[in-house]
Amino acid sequence: MRSIYGDWLNLAVDGWRLAAESQTVIALRMMKLAAGDGAAAAEAQLMIHEKILAAGEAQTQMIADAMTGSAHLAPRRALAHYRRKVRANRRRLTR
Repeated sequence: MRSIYGDWLNLAVDGWRLAAESQTVIALRMMKLAAGDGAAAAEAQLMIHEKILAAGEAQTQMIADAMTGSAHLAPRRALAHYRRKVRANRRRLTR
C-alpha cells in the first residue's frame, strides 16, 4: 500500500519542476519580446492563444475526470498537461 504522503510529495515535486521550467520559458520569451520586431508581436499573440487553449484543455480534462470518478487523478494530469506545453515552448524558443 502506498502512502498518501508519497503521492503529495510527488505532486509537489512535479509542481516545482513546472515552476522551474516555466521560468526558463518566461526568460526566453522576454528576450524574444525585447527585440520588438515582427517576431515579438507574433510571439505575444501566440503566447495568449496558447494560454487560453491550454487552460481550456486542462479544464475539460478535469471535468471529464470528475464525471468519470477519476477526480483524484486531476491534479497530476493537470500538471502533466502544463509541463508538456511548457516543454514544447522551450523547445520551440531554443531553436
